[in-house]
Amino acid sequence: MTIPQQIITVGLCVLSTMLTRFLPFFIFRENQETPAFIRYIGKFLPSAVFGMLVIYCLKNVSFLSGNHGLPELLAITVTTGLHLWKRQMLFSISAGTICYMLLLRFVF
Repeated sequence: MTIPQQIITVGLCVLSTMLTRFLPFFIFRENQETPAFIRYIGKFLPSAVFGMLVIYCLKNVSFLSGNHGLPELLAITVTTGLHLWKRQMLFSISAGTICYMLLLRFVF
């Protein structure tokens, strides 16, 4: 890519990021009630995204060969258990990732 193309690309990325950050404040004013559909999406979308991430992480795991997906299942168990206990998503995801990496490095 040439320098002008790189500048245009970075500029478009900045513009699109700012647009997605500021647009909701222009669409949904403070004195208006949030539409029911948006409240519904806000309630259920985080769980759906988390579920899709789990499916994406497990898509290439072979449960019929090798270690049969044991490190993945143990890490998911740790992540789920910590999330149910502490209700801190960043903590549970980080701990599950660290658990998975340690299992791969030292056990399997």
